[in-house]
Amino acid sequence: MSDHPRIPIAGVIGSPIAHSRSPALFRHWFQQYGVAGHYVPLDVAAGDLETVLRTLPKAGFVGVNVTIPHKIRALEIADVISDRAALIGAANTLIFRSDGKIHADNTDGYGFIANLKQYAPGWTANAGSAAVLGAGGAARAIVASLLETGAPEIRISNRTRARADALRAEFGARIVVYDWVQAGNMIEGATTVVNTTSLGMTGKQEFRVPLDALSPGTTCCDLVYSPLRTKFLIAAEEAGCVAVDGLGMLLHQAVPGFERWFGQRPEVTDSLRDAVLNA
Repeated sequence: MSDHPRIPIAGVIGSPIAHSRSPALFRHWFQQYGVAGHYVPLDVAAGDLETVLRTLPKAGFVGVNVTIPHKIRALEIADVISDRAALIGAANTLIFRSDGKIHADNTDGYGFIANLKQYAPGWTANAGSAAVLGAGGAARAIVASLLETGAPEIRISNRTRARADALRAEFGARIVVYDWVQAGNMIEGATTVVNTTSLGMTGKQEFRVPLDALSPGTTCCDLVYSPLRTKFLIAAEEAGCVAVDGLGMLLHQAVPGFERWFGQRPEVTDSLRDAVLNA
């Protein structure tokens, strides 16, 4: 028997993954709290995902975050699924249990709400309708969290309408679907507006949704955090809205995983944001 205790390892699985800010995020927490641990980026092809997930615990891994394009497949592979992950239909956090089972959870919705509470402290979901651009995996987490926190209506528009219609079929009557050409119109009167698409992200298509209907005081959140100040958020600020960038969601969604894997509940602070931005 070794005199050296095994140091827990976690990581983030995606493809590509070299751009991920998560290793810098976890490195900051390890140093801040004096926690012995490692967190590594793992570029895994879709065809190898299950083999890798079943093998990692044998190498000392206690869990992993999962990002594009593996969130849905990870849920299918998992042995135990949280209610949140089942509702959203995707997993972003996996816990490797001592009994050998893989537990899947989704903390994206938690990260989204915690980000708004920190950077838009006056925000409440039940203040009025929400408008959500996009209908992918991130949008599913946002919609679920908005419904749970009391949004009376959620308007959704997606470039492929069928995906938005599928969300309405799953989440029910509080969802109202708009054609993509009407995306600018659905913003009118909304007290919360969220961009869950990649529009405006560095290297992606420009954000061209008309924003004339934004009202002063509306809370606008962009899940894109590269660049940090997107065209959408700049327009929101100019319209007198409360603009919340997407970096905070990345930071907050990592909190539950770190606590489960390393036994310490970390805090999201300005020094953490600076460390991740400067990584």
